Amino acid sequence: MSENTLITVIDQQVFLYPKFLNKPLADHYFRILYDEIDWQQEELFLYGRRLKVPRLIAWHGDAEVNYRYSGVDHRALPWKQSLLDIRKMLSDKVSETFNGVLLNLYRDGQDSMGWHSDDEPELGNEPVIASISLGQERNMQFRGRDNHAIKVSLVLPHGSLLLMKGKSQLGWQHQIPKSRRPMKPRINLTFRNVGN
Repeated sequence: MSENTLITVIDQQVFLYPKFLNKPLADHYFRILYDEIDWQQEELFLYGRRLKVPRLIAWHGDAEVNYRYSGVDHRALPWKQSLLDIRKMLSDKVSETFNGVLLNLYRDGQDSMGWHSDDEPELGNEPVIASISLGQERNMQFRGRDNHAIKVSLVLPHGSLLLMKGKSQLGWQHQIPKSRRPMKPRINLTFRNVGN
């Protein structure tokens, strides 16, 4: 399968490029980001309790590009050169601009992301979300927002790009479920355009 192979996951809204980054490049960026990002574990206040988010995160972006999700305000940290390099390759590939990136570090199979849509008002009506996976392959699941019986599941390989656009955030939710299998770390970079 060449790096130019494109898989349409959900009708003209979600696309997978399984080999967006070749293995040496994906390995290189995984090592750099794993070491240089100031990973944080956040707490959320849900149902009257403080709960630790089951993964580590960081938010980087243009100056003054702040992002609020899950009730938490995130002030953008400056771009690392590695993130700027990846953003340039990404923008060249998909002809979109991005002013911020949310990074998630899944340390093992117990780290996860629950069902959600990236539908915060500051992302606009039909946001373009570009999700790059580095490290351990993980399963990503989609379900219809209004009909949870409609489901799509796919594996996100090391170096892959998942592009979500159009009405994908209005019609679908997605998650990275926990896994009982032993899992190595995975870094996920979700590039987005906030407030434009």
